[in-house]
Amino acid sequence: MLWLLVFFALPMVYQASTSVQTGSLEEGYTVTWHFAVYGDALAEYWPHFVRSVLYAGTATALCLLLGYPLAYLIAFRAGRWRALLLVLVIAPFFTSFLIRTLAWKTILADGGPLVEILRTVGLLEVTALLGMTEGDRVLATPLAVVTGLTYNFLPFMILPLYTSLERIDPRLHEAAGDLYARPFTAFRQVTLPLSMPGVVSGTLLTFIPASGDYVNAELLGSTDTKMVGNVIQSQFLRVLDYPTAAALSFLLMAIVLIMVTVYIRRAGTEDLL
Repeated sequence: MLWLLVFFALPMVYQASTSVQTGSLEEGYTVTWHFAVYGDALAEYWPHFVRSVLYAGTATALCLLLGYPLAYLIAFRAGRWRALLLVLVIAPFFTSFLIRTLAWKTILADGGPLVEILRTVGLLEVTALLGMTEGDRVLATPLAVVTGLTYNFLPFMILPLYTSLERIDPRLHEAAGDLYARPFTAFRQVTLPLSMPGVVSGTLLTFIPASGDYVNAELLGSTDTKMVGNVIQSQFLRVLDYPTAAALSFLLMAIVLIMVTVYIRRAGTEDLL
C-alpha cells in the first residue's frame, strides 16, 4: 500500500492539481481550478484521441489474430519445443523498445524487400484504398505505425493467451471427441470459452499501453499520424504547457477506463490472469 501511495497515488494527485493550474514556466503555476482546460484540450486534439483509439484497436485485433494460433500451438502442439518457443516470444524484450522500433524503420523503408513484396502481391493498392498507405510508400503512414504497435505489443497478447490455454484440462478435448464433436466444434464450445480470460487479459495488456504509446508514431509515422501520446510528450517537453499536458493525460485515462469497463462487462468475465 505504501508503494502504491508513493509511486502511483501521489503522482496522480500532483498531475491532477497541475491540470487545473494557470500561469507560465517563468512566472510559476497557481492552482486556480481552471477546469476549462479539459474542454479546450479535447476540442483541439480530439482527432489525436480518435487516431490513438483506432491505431491501438487495430493493433490489438492484429495481435489477437496472430497471437491466438501461436499460443494454441505452444500450449497443445509444441511438445519438447515449448520452452524454446516461449523464449522466442519474449526474446524482443532482451533489446530496447527504441531499437526494435528503429529496426522497423529500416524494414519499411522505401525500396526495401518488404515493400517490394507488398507491391508485387498487390497489397499496397488495397491498403492505399483503405487510407493506410500513400501510393507505394509504407513508412510514415498509418500502416507503419500499426505495424510497429503490433510487433512491439504482440508478446503481451501471446503470454496471457498461452497461460489461459495451458490451464485447460486435455481431458475436456477428449470428452468432446467422445461426444462426436468435430475439431472446430470442440474449439468453439470448449477451448475458446475457457480461454476467454486470456483473451480479455491479452487485449487489455495490448490496447492500454498501445493507446498511450508515442514512440511508434514518432519514429514510424508522420505529422498526420501523431497519436495523443505524441501531443502529451510535446506539451510536457517542448511547449512546456504543463496544465494542458496533464489534462490530456487524464482525458486519455478516462477514455481508456470507460472503454475497458464496457469491454470487460460485455466479455462476460472478470477472471483476469
